[in-house]
Amino acid sequence: MPLDEYRRKRDFSKTPEPAGDKRAGSKRKRSPSAPPAFCVQKHLASHLHYDLRLEHDGVLLSWAVPKGPSLNPDDRRMAVRTEDHPRDYGGFEGVIPEGYGAGIVMLWDRGTWTPEVDDVDAALAKGDLKFSLDGYKLKGSWALVRIRDRSDTAPAQRGRNWLLIKHADFWSGPIDIAEFAPRSVVSDGDFDDILATDMPELWVTGRPATAAGRGSAARLTQQVIESAARKILARNEAVEPEPAGRKPRPRSRRKP
Repeated sequence: MPLDEYRRKRDFSKTPEPAGDKRAGSKRKRSPSAPPAFCVQKHLASHLHYDLRLEHDGVLLSWAVPKGPSLNPDDRRMAVRTEDHPRDYGGFEGVIPEGYGAGIVMLWDRGTWTPEVDDVDAALAKGDLKFSLDGYKLKGSWALVRIRDRSDTAPAQRGRNWLLIKHADFWSGPIDIAEFAPRSVVSDGDFDDILATDMPELWVTGRPATAAGRGSAARLTQQVIESAARKILARNEAVEPEPAGRKPRPRSRRKP
């Protein structure tokens, strides 16, 4: 089944990630002319990376892009093929408290994609998938190109390493899109905002809610908590002290 590996890696009694329909191998019932969906999720796990997901045959084909997509055609961004994800994952944003992928997931971009090849499966088998994106942040023509394995590549890792390349077009350029547009396309939040919404007990205390969560999740979120604390202090000003007998006058709040 297409999602067996995805489900094997996760304990859905602990993670809020969608398990996906057991019939996830079937194609979505929609107009054949409607383009499939894509998303990019910014994932603070053991390392910060971006997950590119393309809807195809009822699942989301997935690649982990450590440095994130680049709009510069001269860049060749490593993209590691990972397990297929359920379609529902395209709307997921939140905190994975423990286990596989523990950390914070942001829905960084989403939209639709259109293959620039006649047969997607044949292009994947060949290792050369050309496509166009129509998202909030990523648009225009792109390519995923599989690179040759090294002689010492482990059998389980063979065929997983690709390059994500932006084609030169109207939507290409030298701008660092990850730095220019770092926030969520659904909540307009950053990692600290997602953490505060999804796990308030961790946000308030700085400690996981359960003993089982005192490992990776705490380490991964500590830097977010510290960053958010600095942001809160910068954005919120204290009330000015006034001489006795005078009513305190609140200072104006700076715009974010």
